Amino acid sequence: MKHSGVITKISKSAITVSLEGNINCESCNAKAACGISESNSKEIEIKSPLSERAGTFHSFKLNEGVDVVMQTELGLKAVFWAYIFPFILIIVVLIVSSNLFQEWLAGLLSLIVLIPYYFLLYVLKNSFRKAFKISILKNNQE
Repeated sequence: MKHSGVITKISKSAITVSLEGNINCESCNAKAACGISESNSKEIEIKSPLSERAGTFHSFKLNEGVDVVMQTELGLKAVFWAYIFPFILIIVVLIVSSNLFQEWLAGLLSLIVLIPYYFLLYVLKNSFRKAFKISILKNNQE
C-alpha cells in the first residue's frame, strides 16, 4: 500500500507525515474497513529504525512530498486488529452472555469487553510498531 503525503514535522527519531486522500485506495481490497480512504487528511508518525542516531532523517525537509509505503498484508493485519477482531469479540461475548444474563446486561457486557481489549492494544503498542514496518520514500513527482 502506498499513500502520498507531506512532511509536517521532523525530529531526531521520527517524521510526521500528513497523508492526503489517495486515489490508490479505489483499487485496495481493504478500503471499506480502512480509515485512510474515508477522510481527506490523516497524520502518521514514522519512527526511525536507528532512532538513537542523530540526523537519521537528514535527507528529508519540511513540506516535502513523500510516499508512505507499507506491505499490503500488514495493512490487512491492521484492519483485522482494529476492526474485525473487536467485532468478533463483541458477537461472541453477546452470544455467550445472552444465555447467562438478561438481554440488557448481555448487551452492556459485550460493549464493556472492548475497554480491556483496547487497553491491551495500547499496552502492546510498541510491539505493534515493531511488527508494522512503515517506510518513507521521496516523492518522484517533484
